[in-house]
Amino acid sequence: MSELLEKAGKLKQASKKLAVLTKEEKNAALVYMADQIAREKEWILQENESDLLDGKEKGMSEALLDRLLLTSERIDQIVEGVRQVVALEDPIGEVLEAWERPNGLHIQTVRVPLGVIGMVYEARPNVTVDAASLCLKAGNAVLLRGSTSALHSNKALVKVMRAALADTAIPGDAVQLLEDTSRETASQMFRLNQYLDVLIPRGGAGLIQSVVQNATVPVLETGVGNCHIFIDQSAGEKMAIDIAVNAKLQRPSVCNAIETVLVHKDWPFVAELLDSLHSKGVELRGDQELAATFPFVKEAFEDDWSCEYLAPILAIKLVEDVREAIEHIDRYGTKHSEAIISENAENVRLFFRGVDAAVLYHNASTRFTDGEQFGYGAEIGISTQKLHARGPMGLKAITTSKAIVQGNGQIRG
Repeated sequence: MSELLEKAGKLKQASKKLAVLTKEEKNAALVYMADQIAREKEWILQENESDLLDGKEKGMSEALLDRLLLTSERIDQIVEGVRQVVALEDPIGEVLEAWERPNGLHIQTVRVPLGVIGMVYEARPNVTVDAASLCLKAGNAVLLRGSTSALHSNKALVKVMRAALADTAIPGDAVQLLEDTSRETASQMFRLNQYLDVLIPRGGAGLIQSVVQNATVPVLETGVGNCHIFIDQSAGEKMAIDIAVNAKLQRPSVCNAIETVLVHKDWPFVAELLDSLHSKGVELRGDQELAATFPFVKEAFEDDWSCEYLAPILAIKLVEDVREAIEHIDRYGTKHSEAIISENAENVRLFFRGVDAAVLYHNASTRFTDGEQFGYGAEIGISTQKLHARGPMGLKAITTSKAIVQGNGQIRG
C-alpha cells in the first residue's frame, strides 16, 4: 500500500473519533501540543536550517526564503496561534437555524466537521501548525502536503504534534504529513474522494490552479494577492503615505501586501509619496507620466499591473477618478484585498460597491487581511472564491452543517 493510501485510511478512521470529542478534550490536546512545540523549539530550528541551506544552494529567491524561515520569534508566534485557537469558541454543535413545521416536526441545522481536509501548500512551515490546530479544533483530521523545500521543517513539526497528541483524547493519526512530494502522488491525492472531503491549496498561482484544474475532490480555493491601494484626491498626505508604506513594506513577501498604488491625478502629494517609498528601498515602476517626471521611477510594462511581486517592488499609476481605479482593479486584481484612502463618502461608496474582492478597506492597510487580525486565531487560508467561504478562513469556514429532525410519530401521507 502506498504512503498516501495508508495515511488517508488512518485519517478517515481518526476523523470518526474526532467528531465525537468534547470541546474540553480538544482544547486540552491543543494546549499540550502547543507546549510540546515550544519545548522542541531548538530542534525545530535546526531542521529548518537544513531547509534554508538547501534553498540557498538551489537559488531560492529572498521572498521564498523569508516564507521558509523559522526564527525563535516565529515559533513563539506559531505556539501563540495555537493557544489563540484554544481560546476560540468551538463551532461544533452550534445551532444555525431552528423551526417547527405545521405537522409538529422540529427541525434544526447544526454545525459539524467537514471530516478529512487535505492541505496543499508551499514553503511556509507555519501553515503546518496553523492548519493542524484549526482542523483539530473544528473536529477535522488533516492530510498535510507541503513542498519539498520545507520537508525537514514540516517533518519536525508534525513529529512533535503527533507525539503530543498520542497522550491526549485526539488520536495522533488525525494529523498526517505526506512526505512523498512527487507530482504523481499529488495528482492521486487530488482525486482521493473516498478519503478526503475537501482540498485547500495555499501558495502561488501555479499551485492553486494545478489543484483547481486537476482535483475531483471539492476545493476551497485560496488566491494570490495582486492587491491595490487607491489614493483619492481628498486623501490626507500622512495617512496615505503611512498606509502605502505599511501595506508594501511591513512584510513584502505575503499575499496581503500591496503590489500597485493607484493615485488620483490631482492628489497634491504624489512626489512626497514616491520620495518616501524610494527612500525606503522600494523599486518603483510607474506609468509613462510618472516615469518621465521622476528619474528613480522605471516605466512599467503591461505585466507589471498584474504581477504579484512579493518583494519591495511597487507599480504606480495615475488615474482620472475612482471609476478608473475600479476599472483597473477589475482588470488586474485577484479579488483578494483592495483599499481606498479617501475623505469623500461618495467615492468610498462607489469603491465598495464597484470593487469585487474578498476584503475591502477604507483608510486602512491591506495587511490586516489575516485570520489573527480578524479575531479568528490562526487562519487556514484566505479564500478569494465566492462559494462557502470568502476572505480569511477560520474555524467556521472548515465546518459544514447537518439537519436534525425531531418528531413524535409523524409519517408522510
